[in-house]
Amino acid sequence: MYKTIFFITLVFSIETSIAQEIRIRGNLKDATTAAAIPEVVIRILKTDLRTLSNANGSFVLEGKLPKGDQTLVFSKQGYLELRLPVMLHTDQDLYLEYIPLEVDLAEANQNLTLISLSDMQLNGDEAERDNVVSGLLGATNDVFSNAAAFDFSATFFRPRGLDSKYSRVLINGIELNKFNTGRPQWSNWGGLNDVMRNREFSQGITANDYTFGGPAGTLHFNMQASSYRRGGRISYAYANRTYTGRAMASYTSGVTQSNWAYSVLASRRFGQQGYVDGTLYDANSLFIGIEKVLSEQHSLNLSLLYTPNRRGRGTALTQELIDLKGNRYNPNWGFQNGELRNARLREIQEPVAILTHNWKLHKESTLTSSLAYQWGKTTNSRIDYTGSTLVINSNGQESFSGGSRNPAPNYYQNLPSYFLRFENPTAAHYQQAYLAQEEFTAKGQLDWDALYEANQTAAATGLNTIYAVQNDVNRDRLIQASSILNTRFSEHLDLDARIGISQLNSENYAELDDLLGGSVWLDIDSFAEDDNTTGGDLAQSDLQHRNRLVTAGDRYKYNYSINAFKASAFTQLQGTYNHFDYYTALQIAQTNYHREGLYENGYYPGAQSLGKSEAVHFTTLDTKGGFTYKFNGKHFAQFNAGFLAQPPTTNTVFTNARQNNAVIKNPSAENILSLDASYIYRSALLKARLTGYYLDFTNGSEVSYFYTQSLQNPAIENGNALVQEITTDISRRNLGIELGAEFKVLPTLSFKAAAAVSQNTYTDNPKVYYTNTLTDEPLVFGDGRVKLKNYHVSGGPEQALQIGFDYRDPDFWWLGGSLNRFTNAYVDVSYLRRSAAFSSDYDGLPLTDYNPEIAKQLLQQEQLDSYYLINLVGGKSWRIKDYTLGFFALVNNLLNTRYKTGGFEDSRIGDYRSLQEEQNRGTPLFGNRYFLGYGTTVYANFYIRF
Repeated sequence: MYKTIFFITLVFSIETSIAQEIRIRGNLKDATTAAAIPEVVIRILKTDLRTLSNANGSFVLEGKLPKGDQTLVFSKQGYLELRLPVMLHTDQDLYLEYIPLEVDLAEANQNLTLISLSDMQLNGDEAERDNVVSGLLGATNDVFSNAAAFDFSATFFRPRGLDSKYSRVLINGIELNKFNTGRPQWSNWGGLNDVMRNREFSQGITANDYTFGGPAGTLHFNMQASSYRRGGRISYAYANRTYTGRAMASYTSGVTQSNWAYSVLASRRFGQQGYVDGTLYDANSLFIGIEKVLSEQHSLNLSLLYTPNRRGRGTALTQELIDLKGNRYNPNWGFQNGELRNARLREIQEPVAILTHNWKLHKESTLTSSLAYQWGKTTNSRIDYTGSTLVINSNGQESFSGGSRNPAPNYYQNLPSYFLRFENPTAAHYQQAYLAQEEFTAKGQLDWDALYEANQTAAATGLNTIYAVQNDVNRDRLIQASSILNTRFSEHLDLDARIGISQLNSENYAELDDLLGGSVWLDIDSFAEDDNTTGGDLAQSDLQHRNRLVTAGDRYKYNYSINAFKASAFTQLQGTYNHFDYYTALQIAQTNYHREGLYENGYYPGAQSLGKSEAVHFTTLDTKGGFTYKFNGKHFAQFNAGFLAQPPTTNTVFTNARQNNAVIKNPSAENILSLDASYIYRSALLKARLTGYYLDFTNGSEVSYFYTQSLQNPAIENGNALVQEITTDISRRNLGIELGAEFKVLPTLSFKAAAAVSQNTYTDNPKVYYTNTLTDEPLVFGDGRVKLKNYHVSGGPEQALQIGFDYRDPDFWWLGGSLNRFTNAYVDVSYLRRSAAFSSDYDGLPLTDYNPEIAKQLLQQEQLDSYYLINLVGGKSWRIKDYTLGFFALVNNLLNTRYKTGGFEDSRIGDYRSLQEEQNRGTPLFGNRYFLGYGTTVYANFYIRF
């Protein structure tokens, strides 16, 4: 019933280096059912020769090609793409009697994972949740990559421990990583699943036809209208993760007789709240692609993407909050007039337009040039509780009255631990803690009515508004151009080259969004340490407009722009031979930044904050190379090596951009050494890959912002200050192995296994300094180093193991399952605690009661508990004439396991004595904060294709 899978031995003929007429014939069959597969696209890689299989699965591909090695590519929606190396000889047909294609059971997973997970995690509060992208990028036919993308990514596992800023994402040749974070912002194309199937992923620093790439891989989406298969798709999905419903419809015309092609998609995702309480989801997505084939040599394509989305955010929780309210708790929301309202909303509206010109220079060369424009804004809202009123006494001296306590329900003074913070709590303290626990357990949500009442009371007594909703706005205008040349020198040598430029103007400001029943807001910093000598100047957000009154829709607090420019050139040579392939590549880039302040900040008058900053320039050179040795058709060995230099992002170069023009000391690019080696085995029954890798990072830099009570300096009262922590000369090493294997025990049943074992650690002690508004000069403690050597770099579990199965029934239903174990995840350590400030008193002198053994215990990095997750996925499809109906469903975390995916230490407490007091308490006031995994979640999708 089932045919044995094999590939025909190719017949040799006379040799000639001149292009001759070639004829390739073959038959395409389903690998499981042996049924003929119609409408498969058959093409020869890097040529324009292509054809379709007929109703019987047969095809004939004819055209002029040089003799020698070529690659046949077979692709059809719903099947795994097959790339088949062949040797072409002149004057003799090539006949491939039986070509099996495997059903792409991962397609359903890709649809729900690639976009829905990115929506879930990339729009969150914390950078930790941005890093799942590096796992999603690896969704390929490789067993380990699929495990990392579909099963490991829910735990924020990072392949090779890499942040997504080390990846590269392109659409039609245009790179879309953000200048401010270095990361791709996946929500800019969220919900466009059906038009994002044409993608090519290059793992690590391996060869890529479009760009030099990064150590976390390169993903290129081809979104040109002519690249899509003709037809349409309508689908509806239910989920209980981030959204509860998604409707999507798409249609592609194919290339018409008038040489036009178009593709359109519209979708909507919605939900009053997801798995985490109070996290609303409201997103629409629209794609329009139009292409005109002008001639055999030229075509012009326009792609428009618009995916406005708005969602409510959660936050990391302490263990005390988890114990009191559970793992779905979210303090950011409350009821207002019976309606759920989240104070922390993220809204993104950034359309993208890409115009692409394809030019076939001659038979073996193509030039693809694109011009892109992206514009729009990202807003993040929060409660501003610093509203004040100007008071002028009889002597004309100014002062400010107002402000309030943080209204967040999880504010530490609302929790039971606050009332038990004393060394020997009394009965009264326990009673207060009990009452606080009862109050918090019963309510524990944001009290919107109280905020309105406070503003109304203030207005009735002649005071300004106290509470408001603030938007932090990032409004970008980005112009990009790129030109990519792909040419074949000979049957063995290919050349790829790219030049690209990017110009960004980014406006950044605070916007008064909602006065919550109030009427006017005084634009000053109510925390400023003003006195009679300053005359109220320190508090001014803008000395050009002192004591300005603002209303809803106005800019206030801070207002500046970042201008960035990047130009790069890349070239790559690839060689392909019978037993040996190689590539080598080089890239040079120039990156420039400067800030322009539009407000003159009271703490930083004149050119310190107003006008243009000094320009910051980075010139970088990247190089890489690798080879594949083919022992035979089953055994392969690969090796890749690269040295890269990655400039810091704008969020790192400017250390306090909201207030001043300060630039990080001695800004320089991070140096990256990337090495990996793999053994690959492929046969009809067994597919396996074992990879070892080594990544070395030096000269890295970071900037963090937080409020602390441990900035130990005589000029700072009790160490209380809002600080910028600037860390440079960071050295890290990621070392590990990856294993993926799949064994086909029956034509319908496969077992799979995957493993990642790594160690990601700091290899030296970086430099650190602190800036704040209370001291004129940066603060440096001790030797200016933070003792990080041998600590683990946080970022999901370092070890992930999987065993699973896939069953594919001949009647077009399928089922898959996996058991996954995760361990060796660590919380992110506080740098302040590991600087000399930890062992210093408020006067700056060393502590007299410092005990190194106790300090070692206090500074031990927390390792999170290991856990197991069981996931199931399955589906069924029916073919009815020209229509395909189907559904698939996924259940993640079947046993509802509760687990922590990561976390961080709170730098509010960063000195030895305070941390020792924290440890001695039953429940710490400022304990570690954790990111929590979901319990049992489901995703079900119903679709029809035509």
